[in-house]
Amino acid sequence: MRRGIAASALVASLALTATACGGSGSDSKSDGPVTITWWDTSNATNEAPTYQALIKEFEAANKDIKVKYVNVQFDQAQNKFDTAAQSGKGAPDVLRSEVGWTPAFAKAGYFVPLDGTAALADKDKFQSSLITQAQYEGKTYGVPLVTDTLALVYNKALLKKAGITAAPTSWDQVKADAAKIQDKTKTTGYWGPEAAYYTQPFLYGEGTDMVDASAKKITITSAAAEKGYQTWLDLYSGKGLHKADVTADAYAHRQDAFVNGKVAMTIEGPWEITNFYKGSAFSDKSNLGIATVPAGSTGKAGAPTGGHNLSIYAGIDKAHQAASEKFVAFMTSAKSQTEIALKNSTLPTRSDAYTAEVKADPGIAGYQAVLSSAQPRPALAEYSSLWGPVGTELTKIAGGKESLDKGLSTAELGIEKLVPDFSK
Repeated sequence: MRRGIAASALVASLALTATACGGSGSDSKSDGPVTITWWDTSNATNEAPTYQALIKEFEAANKDIKVKYVNVQFDQAQNKFDTAAQSGKGAPDVLRSEVGWTPAFAKAGYFVPLDGTAALADKDKFQSSLITQAQYEGKTYGVPLVTDTLALVYNKALLKKAGITAAPTSWDQVKADAAKIQDKTKTTGYWGPEAAYYTQPFLYGEGTDMVDASAKKITITSAAAEKGYQTWLDLYSGKGLHKADVTADAYAHRQDAFVNGKVAMTIEGPWEITNFYKGSAFSDKSNLGIATVPAGSTGKAGAPTGGHNLSIYAGIDKAHQAASEKFVAFMTSAKSQTEIALKNSTLPTRSDAYTAEVKADPGIAGYQAVLSSAQPRPALAEYSSLWGPVGTELTKIAGGKESLDKGLSTAELGIEKLVPDFSK
């Protein structure tokens, strides 16, 4: 599932606030169980069955609450929820919200603050940075359900065959290792992702970002940002490096090549762990290597913190809010997160869910080890929407249709429309 990519699709009339109407499927009858609706954006094949099983457990323990489960395709959920919340009709009581959506929907008034509620009773059990990422203007609008970040994933057998004993720690080393891999194994050494979300490590490696939120400044055309994007672009041309794929199916093409041993290294997140294991290259799970993303010229490495929160819609009555809080607390409990991790190979957000059994999965253990390099996104409501104009131009740049300078300048104009109070 392409988490983080769809976060660039924010439609959002942030000036509108949620109306005080019940969420989709909300049952206002007083003579029976309260029915709440949950929009789950997880992968319908690999992940959703686990969540559906947990719902049954929750309902069995809470006879007065029914949960209407709706799996909404991830890349459509953000716009769909925004439309429903604006109109006050059809929004769910609970949304599995990508972390980048949370501040925007909170700013719009679509989410309920959860501080001091049953939903966030275990607040001190969660990784503090993930709680921070669920906040907007000092209030917490989501409970972390799963977390993720990007890492360099690699085929240990192919690197060993090429005489490489450790994963590369710089982009220059990636180039050198890719050439060795092609020479020794006749396979492609590295195929880098083309989507804007995946270019964040190149910016962080130069000590910059698309914007400086604290200074209210657009920085995408700065010397540091241009250097980062140039490094990204250079990794599509050279020995052992796969050319950019700017087709609509680029993500699927890259994943298929990696999991079937046609590419030795790429950048990816833990949402693909279960799919890695389905490929011929990783039928032996121990062949999957996971390392911190390579560093930029600053010598520092960094990748964006991703993941999903459970948030509660502001347009519901007290009974549905109370039921939703109880449901959110159950789904984000240590027991539920442990079960989710074991079945879906996703990363828990609380330390007490990292049991020995959970950490026995090499994918989870590998990604947990690189979480320290994860960098939270700025508390800027419009931040995730910046990947929209940036991604449009990066596709043109990678495809040779536009120069880097022109593309970044055009992206800057797009960003300026989203944050008009920022300087250049």
